[in-house]
Amino acid sequence: MKCNQKKSEINHKYKSNGTFKHPFNGAAGGDTKGGSGFSSLIFLVVIFVVFYFFFIRPQVKRTKEQKKYRENLQKGQKIITIGGIHGRIVELQETTVTIEVEGGVRLRLEKSAVAADSQDQLGSEAK
Repeated sequence: MKCNQKKSEINHKYKSNGTFKHPFNGAAGGDTKGGSGFSSLIFLVVIFVVFYFFFIRPQVKRTKEQKKYRENLQKGQKIITIGGIHGRIVELQETTVTIEVEGGVRLRLEKSAVAADSQDQLGSEAK
């Protein structure tokens, strides 16, 4: 009896044409529906849209704002560099800026090294 029971369980997993019946979707290997490929494509598109709106777009916006800020630097403005140095702009060139820090020390930096206006930084710490 046990032998017949095992044989029927094994035969139940196979269809009459000899192909294996998948236990999860109940379809044979050749009987799958074409909709699964389309749903996978839609899923990938949705993931790309989410990444674009939550990661790529804000980064591009931030980069444009930083570029605009660096182009509008003025003499006498207090700034903070990307290294955390606080100083006041004393001289501007096309690609470099000279700042004066504590003790009258002057440093020449690339404009790309300017991170923020120190007044903006101080204002956000006060909140």
